Amino acid sequence: MNDTMEALAARKSVRVFEDKPIPAEVKQALFTAAFTAPTAGNQMLYTIIDVTGQPLKETLAEKCDHQPFIATAPLVLVFLADARRWLDAYRAAGLSPRKPGPGDILLAMADAVIAAQNVVVAAESFGLGSCYIGDILENCEDIRRLLALPEEVVPAAMLVIGYPTEQQKRREKPARFDGKYIVFENAYRTLSPEEHRAMYLDREARGGRPGADFAAQMEAFWNRKYESGFCREMNRSAGVYMKAFEE
Repeated sequence: MNDTMEALAARKSVRVFEDKPIPAEVKQALFTAAFTAPTAGNQMLYTIIDVTGQPLKETLAEKCDHQPFIATAPLVLVFLADARRWLDAYRAAGLSPRKPGPGDILLAMADAVIAAQNVVVAAESFGLGSCYIGDILENCEDIRRLLALPEEVVPAAMLVIGYPTEQQKRREKPARFDGKYIVFENAYRTLSPEEHRAMYLDREARGGRPGADFAAQMEAFWNRKYESGFCREMNRSAGVYMKAFEE
């Protein structure tokens, strides 16, 4: 593999950081990586909030499913899907733009996450660890207030970034599903129950857990994630955000 592929394969989520600041020039390079990301129509349909205040970090850590490690990260970035900036630009030019719809915000969500992933890859190249925080979608009323978000602006992702501890560096990256269950040619294909079982058990075996109980682990994961309170709250908050884009 080349260096880029090796870096992508090695990258894993990091949740424990050294007490070490990120140099200003490295931080600026991460922003440059975001700005050079692919973007729909060269519009850059995102805004990045650089969270520097410790009290705000601690509040976000609490609001995002009570995850204290967020407040310990040297760099906390919130990537916003921004369907507002171009509206304001059109109005500044004397135009009367239509109300943005679901397609506009979905396009902006893609732009924001693509920019965030560019930052993740760039961070890896500087020896920095990162972790996505999807829980920024929770508690929309509080997040809107904390970050002064207009209606047409929606949190897409939050990244926490810092230098990983030695323990985090040594930690094994979780195994992924085999690509044969993920990549299909020309059309979607629904997996059979037998294929779902094989897909999961194969991943567990490659991750050092052979002989896993498929049904028991599915139920545990279902309860921990899909039926969890935080997942239900994210769906509620997403619904509130999306009201601004209803036809």
